[in-house]
Amino acid sequence: MLVSLAIVGLMVGLMIGRLTETVPSSLDRIELHPDQLVLWFDREPEVQADTYEGAFAVRFQAHGADASGELLVGGHPAKWRVRQAGQQQLLLSVVAARHLQGDWTGRRSMGAGG
Repeated sequence: MLVSLAIVGLMVGLMIGRLTETVPSSLDRIELHPDQLVLWFDREPEVQADTYEGAFAVRFQAHGADASGELLVGGHPAKWRVRQAGQQQLLLSVVAARHLQGDWTGRRSMGAGG
């Protein structure tokens, strides 16, 4: 009888653990637009942004593939790079020869369902 209660308690604990488990977001794709770099995630990640002289960096609680490229910001070239920075963090860095000021905004996409 006690073994049965212990097994039921263990199973209920495992189910509650699965429900409360946080799964990191996943970077789906990256798009280049005039003066913008658009990152698409499967769900909203936690974000932390930092600005340095000549650089802009954003950390996302997410995972995804490494990528890099060049973007024109105000008519001047800037290099960008996305890479894994830890097990569940992505780091986006944008570097330019001139002082960069960046900002980030999030917007929920209306998928095919609505």
